[in-house]
Amino acid sequence: MFDWNNDPEAVKVHYDVSAWTLDQRAELAEALAEEDVAHMWDGDELIVPEEVEPQADELFARLEAVLGPFALPLADDEPSVEFGLDEWPPTDRDTLTAALVEAAIPHRWDGTAVFVSAEAEQVVDELLDSIESGTLVVTGVDVAGPPEDALSILFASSDRLAKDPDDQVGQVDLAELLGQIDIAHPPYGVAAGTWSKVIDLSGKLVDLCDDEATPSTDIIGAAQELRSLVRQYV
Repeated sequence: MFDWNNDPEAVKVHYDVSAWTLDQRAELAEALAEEDVAHMWDGDELIVPEEVEPQADELFARLEAVLGPFALPLADDEPSVEFGLDEWPPTDRDTLTAALVEAAIPHRWDGTAVFVSAEAEQVVDELLDSIESGTLVVTGVDVAGPPEDALSILFASSDRLAKDPDDQVGQVDLAELLGQIDIAHPPYGVAAGTWSKVIDLSGKLVDLCDDEATPSTDIIGAAQELRSLVRQYV
């Protein structure tokens, strides 16, 4: 496109994604690659040339509609208050993160400690009290995720069906798992876009297996596609 990253006079646009989760960053990286948006990374900052800023802004808006709202990052030089939460269970820290995002409170995590804007100290104190008392309800928060062995089952089932489209174990295991997973809760480390494709392929494969008129080659092809998609995670 153009050698913008080596041009000292080129105008660059910076996006701070330090407060994004790993899954959100993975989804962003995947979207940038799919749409061939010129970019580079500098730590927690995404940098694009000014020429593609409108395209990048549109991409961010679309991602926020699917994955957002996104967390507001807390600048290193911004007055902040630290809360050490090493004794909290991960589910409570997840609930706090969701609450901070929903309330648009700038923050950043450092291990199990969270730093929040000093202006929001009282609000965060109240959030912590509510979480500890079990009275906080955050819109859209559901800590229930897929079974821990979901990816292994997906791979094993698709592998069996790719080798034998009539394999009953593969058909039953996949159908049962499909009832326990959903698009809103991808396994840790799997981008939302990829998980959406996994859900779609799994449903398609189950439907093909349920239809007695389905040619064996169609089942094998769908199983091979699903197996290839999840292979990198097992």
